[in-house]
Amino acid sequence: MQLSDFPFGVTDWSAIAPTEHPGESGMALWRTCQFGSIRVRMVEYSPGYLADHWCRKGHILLCLEGELLTELADGRRFMLTPGLSYQVADDSEPHRSSTKTGARLFIVD
Repeated sequence: MQLSDFPFGVTDWSAIAPTEHPGESGMALWRTCQFGSIRVRMVEYSPGYLADHWCRKGHILLCLEGELLTELADGRRFMLTPGLSYQVADDSEPHRSSTKTGARLFIVD
């Protein structure tokens, strides 16, 4: 990851308008900032959310609130709770997420 081409800054996530992204079920609200080539998001998944696709994008993801179940295409499953994170490289392991209770995440990709 190359962090370049942007100055020091402070982000007020509450001031960023969310965009809606429907899942196979439920909804994701993204608050997104772009810093050079790095996308940073605060994401909220509604209770009952299930992603509508297998993601191949690399991420570093931190669970802030709730519970997030992430399933890999090979069948492995990981439950994230507040304070747990995962990292996955671009095009390495397709994954998708779901939550029964809802979740709030901080994601860098």
